[in-house]
Amino acid sequence: MSDPVEKTNNDKLTVEQPATVSSWKINGLLVLALAAWVGLYREIKPVSEWLAYNLFRLSDGSRLGKAVAFFFLDVPKVLLLLVLIVFAVGIVRSFFTAEHTRRVLAGKREATGNILAALLGIVTPFCSCSAVPLFIGFVTTGVPLGVTFSFLIAAPMVNEVALVLLFGLFGWQVAALYLGTGLFIAMLSGWIIGRLKLERHVEEWVYAAQMGEGAEEEKLDWPGRIRFGLDAVKEIVGKVWPYVVLGIAVGAGIHGYAPERWLAAIMGKDAWWSVPLAVLIGIPMYSNAAGIIPVVEALLEKGAALGTVLAFMMAVIALSLPEMIILRKVLKLRLIAVFIGVVGGGILLIGYLFNLLDIQQFVTR
Repeated sequence: MSDPVEKTNNDKLTVEQPATVSSWKINGLLVLALAAWVGLYREIKPVSEWLAYNLFRLSDGSRLGKAVAFFFLDVPKVLLLLVLIVFAVGIVRSFFTAEHTRRVLAGKREATGNILAALLGIVTPFCSCSAVPLFIGFVTTGVPLGVTFSFLIAAPMVNEVALVLLFGLFGWQVAALYLGTGLFIAMLSGWIIGRLKLERHVEEWVYAAQMGEGAEEEKLDWPGRIRFGLDAVKEIVGKVWPYVVLGIAVGAGIHGYAPERWLAAIMGKDAWWSVPLAVLIGIPMYSNAAGIIPVVEALLEKGAALGTVLAFMMAVIALSLPEMIILRKVLKLRLIAVFIGVVGGGILLIGYLFNLLDIQQFVTR
């Protein structure tokens, strides 16, 4: 008969070994998947040109040929970038929950809270559809109103999908400009709203709502976090891919048919009204970051000013009409107007500043 202690030790070995082997298998599959991703990404351009100019026999210099080539190039490129970044960010997001985020922000000094809230807004899995429950949860757990707005502005505006797509399409300079300006607007807007003491313009029922402490957070192991990332790809990419294809189709039309001189006159840096016009056009549009980036790409290639295009993109993402309708459930009209005015003013400032500094040379392809 074997020693019980020895049997116990053997049992431990038999339990732990499969978990180790499973982790090694998962990591190996991740490496193979990444290698396949890189191989596919490198072949996009030649395949897109073959499809447009050989299979469909379109002329290389024609407007239709340019539009079709742009479409076949950007659809797989954007979708591949989208899958990679959503998976990576999904793993990062597995460390964050709404309850955890509330605990981090509650009790912080307002200035520190604005900075921390804006930074947390980048990596937390919330969008405009989560605005109402998040707002209630933050306010009822002691998070200052201005800090709450810094988070609610940064979460949709400084979108990690947009950040990586901008990096992949235009280079690190444009991506860094987008990140820095988005964070600045979120921090400054939240700080201004906090200084204005507008708590009385929050709907009364919000303060009466009682939020529980929340369920105990699930502790995930590495395979669990991988599954979390895969689930994020399935959910997010499954929802946004039609917007991506539609956005690229619009971008292809702009790329092939929009006259350069006309577009430069409408969205160029010389016309003082181009930035506010871009913001006004962007507010009623309903699109996500993944869908609007191809339009941004086409506008920039046609000669539109970088500041004007960034103002347009930020207005679409951060000041969309659907988000205002959702926020109306918890905010009175005056506070919504202040929110639009403060954020819109920050976007205008960024647009004019970038056009004034003439940093168009940062756009790389």
